[in-house]
Amino acid sequence: MLISMAQTVPPKFCISSHSQNHRDSSVKSQKVFFSGKAYSNSTPLSSHLHSSCTTVSISSLATKAEEYKISDCNRKICELSEVGNLRKAIELLHMSPKTKIECSTYCSVLQLCAETNSLQDGKQVHSIICSNGVPVVGALGTKLVFMYVSCGDIREGRLIFDEIANEKVFLWNLMLTGYARIGDFDESVHIFRKMLDLGIEVNSHTISSILKCFAALGNLKEGEWAHGYSLKLGFGCHIVVVNSLINFYFKIRKVESARKLFDELSNRDTISWNSMVSGYVENDLPEKGLLVFKEMLHVGVDMDLATVISVLAACVNYGNIQLGRAVHALALKACFDRRITFANTLLDMYSKCGDLNAAIQVFEKMGERSVVSWTSLIAGYAREGLSEGAIRLFHKMRSEGFRPDIFSITTILHACACSGSLENGKDVHNYIKENDMQSNIFVCNSLMDMYAKCGSMKDANSVFLEMPMKDIISWNTMIGGYSKSGLPNEALSLFFAMLQELKPDGRTMACILPACASLAALDRGREIHGFVLRNDCFSDQHVANALVDMYMKCGALALARLLFDMIPTKDLISWTVMIAGYGMHGFGKEAIAAFSEMRQAGIEPDEVSFISILYACSHSGLLNEGWRFFNFMQHECNIEPKLEHYACIVDLLARAGKLSMAYQFIKSMPIAPDATIWGALLCGCRIHHDVKLAEKVAEHVFELEPGNTGYYVLLSNIYSEAEKWDEVKKLRERIGRRGLRKNPGCSWIEVKGKVCIFVAGDGSHPQSEKMESLLNELRSKMKEEGYFPKMKYAMINADDLEKEMALCGHSEKLAMAFGILNLPPGKTIRVTKNLRVCGDCHEMAKFMSKITKREIVMRDSNRFHHFKDGACSCRGFW
Repeated sequence: MLISMAQTVPPKFCISSHSQNHRDSSVKSQKVFFSGKAYSNSTPLSSHLHSSCTTVSISSLATKAEEYKISDCNRKICELSEVGNLRKAIELLHMSPKTKIECSTYCSVLQLCAETNSLQDGKQVHSIICSNGVPVVGALGTKLVFMYVSCGDIREGRLIFDEIANEKVFLWNLMLTGYARIGDFDESVHIFRKMLDLGIEVNSHTISSILKCFAALGNLKEGEWAHGYSLKLGFGCHIVVVNSLINFYFKIRKVESARKLFDELSNRDTISWNSMVSGYVENDLPEKGLLVFKEMLHVGVDMDLATVISVLAACVNYGNIQLGRAVHALALKACFDRRITFANTLLDMYSKCGDLNAAIQVFEKMGERSVVSWTSLIAGYAREGLSEGAIRLFHKMRSEGFRPDIFSITTILHACACSGSLENGKDVHNYIKENDMQSNIFVCNSLMDMYAKCGSMKDANSVFLEMPMKDIISWNTMIGGYSKSGLPNEALSLFFAMLQELKPDGRTMACILPACASLAALDRGREIHGFVLRNDCFSDQHVANALVDMYMKCGALALARLLFDMIPTKDLISWTVMIAGYGMHGFGKEAIAAFSEMRQAGIEPDEVSFISILYACSHSGLLNEGWRFFNFMQHECNIEPKLEHYACIVDLLARAGKLSMAYQFIKSMPIAPDATIWGALLCGCRIHHDVKLAEKVAEHVFELEPGNTGYYVLLSNIYSEAEKWDEVKKLRERIGRRGLRKNPGCSWIEVKGKVCIFVAGDGSHPQSEKMESLLNELRSKMKEEGYFPKMKYAMINADDLEKEMALCGHSEKLAMAFGILNLPPGKTIRVTKNLRVCGDCHEMAKFMSKITKREIVMRDSNRFHHFKDGACSCRGFW
């Protein structure tokens, strides 16, 4: 009876009943039971037994239910993590009792955060762990480090690592590879050394990882030590270690060592073969890489995606598009065409090999595109000079919902720079600001380059000043930009500021030397030459060519030739610089000899070389030779003449006095002449005083370039020399109506490392009285020898006295006088003028060189004049 009671009572307390009446009676029964009241038909013993049995049963069921609930919660979170539903997993993690979540559950969610690169979610899980008071040790600590390192937050990962560091090699390998992944190879090496110091037992993965770090740092000795250490540990036959060693030796350019390891490897896998192919490609030996690929196919090793990518890269470097097409066909058979990585590599290969149509076809057939796909095609357009097409493609990419990355941005900025599209470049700059990319050094360097090439150095400088960190490319970009934009003083100032921050490289030298050349700052150029020699930069072809060009443009022709002869391997640019240099100094025959030497050396001229030799013939009066080179270029070298070549021929004819022939030549041109061509004829009209033809030619020039003041001034000078003052007045009024301003003539000279600038008629210089006195004294001596001022070059309608006073104030005379007063006796005076030297100054320079027994080298906008012993190198032909 008692047993029967004990068995029948518990169902009355079943909370899982579904009927409302049952629930009510159940609750009512509970109240009666817990109040201590007995049933009317029960004895005290039966009541006690009834109470005991009921309590035990309830407690047991409740515990089991709670355990099931906890187990179910952990299971559900793990299942959500396994299927990739991170949001739901974290939501359930938040809702679950904090003391009941198992360590493995946290680990499963953190694993998913790492796999999906979800740093913020990972931090949220970390926060839950901390708020729940769960100790971050053991497997959980390791998983947290793994999550942070995988998501790129190495700093937070390191903090946890330092707290939980133990002897488990996996944890140490995690940090070592984590630092390597973000490029901090030095810290990876530090971690490795600490492992050795603490006696942590390294494995093959450790050796493989540290070899990649030594390769990236170029540490040959440490890499070779790691090689020996791996052999000592018995890893000499481990394929993962040997493959890493092959990669290491290729990275430090020990190609033969890599090949030896490969040849000795008996159990080669696909990675071994891929390492050889990519290694040869990276060492500029694409032909050897392709031979390895063919050998790989011959021995029956199946290629994988990495093989295809390496071989296509070899095809790009070797310029073998035919093999690239063959690999394309093989890859299609292997069904790699469905892989976006393959499609992107293929697109890049066709683009870089110059088959833009094939690249477009690959792009259009892609079932799935990425930012890389768009960027590769944009780069292809830019590479083919189709910058406008590249810009349109960039806009289309954004309209289709793709967000440009750093590589896309730098690529499109390059396209804007090439096309001179400042407006589009500024649009890209706005996008950079909106997407917080302006702190990226690659983006900033590309922005500066774009602004510099679009002629906006003010904007380039703004970007430069706002950069949080600058590298040598940043400085070189600005210095080169200033040099190319005709701002040599700014380039030199920035160069000296750079010296306070970091050490220049060869590229810096190649950027700053043109600034010295532009200013004819020979002393500064010599200083930089000294830096080049001290830092062994002369072996850099760009630097060597820039030095020759600098000496040429500073008037030191003999030094330029000496340096030219010292260049061990001369390229086409070296020869072209030398030919152009001879031309600008009026040594046409020497230029022709250099041209012949170049061809004998097996270097064929290009269109720029022909511009240089035609220019040389023009400035030396070598009419027949000039025509011969013009015909040789077309008929023997199959180079179609461009506007620059036609301009040289017009200049050649005009300087030789063949004005009518030059005019007819322009009329017969197969392409429309530009202002430069008509301007060359206008200059000829001034030389030979043909006012009538000058008026006819000037109208063509004004129509093509109405805003170019220089051509109005040139016609005005022609009128002035012919004393047509009414025409001069009309022309000046015309200039005024158009709101144009004349570019003032100025000359400069370098004295004691400082460039001193003089403007015509400027009496503000501290030594003005001394210079005026010296010029008056020289003019008196010139008159005694029968010289009279050439009044027509005064360019004013006044009496002879006023004209003579105006001639005395010309900027080149002031600069020469300053040089005589301040330079040591016998030292060459080097003057540069921004316009063409006037005839009177030319005559006075000849006389100065004779009286002072000095050589005077003058560079004007057209050429060099070497004055010595009363004669000029131009022989009156200028």
